Amino acid sequence: IVPSERQLKWQELEFYAFFHFGINTFTNSEWGNGNEDPELFNPEKLDCRQWVKICQLAGMKGVILTCKHHDGFCLFDSKYSDYKTTSPRCPFSDDPRADIVRTVFNAFRAKDIPVVAYFSKPDWHHNDYWENYGLGYKTARMPSYNVKKNPERWNRFREYTRNQITEIVKNYGRIEALWLDGGVVQRRYGLDIKIEEIIAEARKVQPWLISVDRTARGQCENIITPEQTVPKTPIAVPWESCVTMGKFWSFHYDEKYKSSNELIRLLVDVVAKGGNLALNVTPQPDGRLPREAVARMRKLGEWLKVNGEAIYSTRPLPPYRKGDWAFTRNRFTGEMYAVRLVKDGEVLAGKQIIPDIKPSKLIHVATGKEFSAAVTDEGVSVELPAGFASESAAEVFKLK
Repeated sequence: IVPSERQLKWQELEFYAFFHFGINTFTNSEWGNGNEDPELFNPEKLDCRQWVKICQLAGMKGVILTCKHHDGFCLFDSKYSDYKTTSPRCPFSDDPRADIVRTVFNAFRAKDIPVVAYFSKPDWHHNDYWENYGLGYKTARMPSYNVKKNPERWNRFREYTRNQITEIVKNYGRIEALWLDGGVVQRRYGLDIKIEEIIAEARKVQPWLISVDRTARGQCENIITPEQTVPKTPIAVPWESCVTMGKFWSFHYDEKYKSSNELIRLLVDVVAKGGNLALNVTPQPDGRLPREAVARMRKLGEWLKVNGEAIYSTRPLPPYRKGDWAFTRNRFTGEMYAVRLVKDGEVLAGKQIIPDIKPSKLIHVATGKEFSAAVTDEGVSVELPAGFASESAAEVFKLK
């Protein structure tokens, strides 16, 4: 499969934020259930300028925002639902920032940061998906009724989905991709929502639109999205790993975040295999980003400020990942990089074997120091001086 130029352009971003924000942010639960009271939603200290600033400091080049999650609560002013941030039932509705999607998208686009609209195909608040919000029914992620026996009800829900997606692409400015979650809603499970027609209509408004109809396997799944995992080997189509900074997608008061070093090594691993990293950053109920998350994002940005040339606009370079080494090549310049992943507490000095490549010398990107490389049966050998103690999670070398 040959990726389109639009897919290649998106893959050049390599690293971006994923914001899960919604009614369940206020319930300390992983997902909403479709029946939470809109009065819960009141992020009084929402500061999208802070979101933008921290993402920029982190070296993130894009943002995905949950416009509507499975619970059906809309962060945009949909005329097809009263379960939304702009509803009079929601205390935040009088705030000029109440249309969260518009507020967030405008803030990021003002700094030329591309935006992506996450949209859940399932909607647990909608009576034509879960009857009576699922109350009194044996519910799962699927509809609470037999779609084949109730085609009129399913057609109403399909039209509702089309209308809301059309609202987003028509009313919320340029977006780069529609990130469609809820893979249970697909043809092979008997839940045909006619996604090809919906995407075709959306592209009449925004022709450049990438469709991420995740796990659906059809022509609208332009990007593959492994969740909470990194493939063992490169994937031959455009892909991203969507991974949480902590354990949860939503906000939890007792969240345990991955360390900055873990996140740096995760980014290198993903990029070396040809993917992008969509790192979930969950705002807290008052609308600000959690302090622990911000600290880790700053550390990521500090590392990328020095070593980003081995990450941005790169493609995989064989042998991709081997042992403690990862390899990338700049798509435009052809410059090649070897990245040594450093374990916590490891002192990086002495003889290093870089497998399966044969450069004559290496340049340490952080310091500009050059090292001669001796060819061995395994690749090349490089001797790092005793003073070469690494405090970084990954050290980058340019190959010559």
